[in-house]
Amino acid sequence: MHVICDDIVLIDESIDGVKTKLERWRDTLEAKGFRLSGSKTEYLHCEFSADEGGVVSEVAIEGAIIHRVERFRYLGSIIQANGEIDEDMNHRIKVG
Repeated sequence: MHVICDDIVLIDESIDGVKTKLERWRDTLEAKGFRLSGSKTEYLHCEFSADEGGVVSEVAIEGAIIHRVERFRYLGSIIQANGEIDEDMNHRIKVG
């Protein structure tokens, strides 16, 4: 049996929180006989405040670095790392 899960989002206010949630998610899946694919997993860091200082650390699954992206499509919307909505609005206008 092959099961594919798409569009799972883990959100936290800190990078350490995201890493903890990712490891918990991976452990839970593996306990049930599933595997989280590091090659298909993407990571998006959004800065919502100036307090973050622009420092972005790496996120990994079992030591394998997850590919960082600047935009991500989630449930039909385009989320951009810079917080802008231009790309999403342009896409919605073209679709309409």
